[in-house]
Amino acid sequence: MVRKVLIIDDEKGLIDAVKSYLEPRGFDVISALNGNEGLEKMREKPDVVLLDVVMPGPDGFEVLRRIRHDHDQRHTEIIMLTSRRESNSIMKAQDLGAVDYIMKPFRLEELLAVINKHT
Repeated sequence: MVRKVLIIDDEKGLIDAVKSYLEPRGFDVISALNGNEGLEKMREKPDVVLLDVVMPGPDGFEVLRRIRHDHDQRHTEIIMLTSRRESNSIMKAQDLGAVDYIMKPFRLEELLAVINKHT
């Protein structure tokens, strides 16, 4: 079964790198460059979402909150993928329902291990 990953991040280079790494490993990767576009792409029912915190439109915490309040999407695995290192950001992500928190910069192998843990 192909697992679908949605990356919501305003860094196109990061999206391209993650996509290039995951697709040959059997993932279907879709992407969005801001929070509103990411919420629209949730209609494609991803298995896991990689979600940045700081981006245009609603930030990652607001996107996470909206996904968790959507009855059809509230069980989607959401992994925060961000440069925010403050403990209050990590706790807020956990409180809102993120299953993991990866800090940028990261190794692609680390990202793959975390995705595999949650899918």
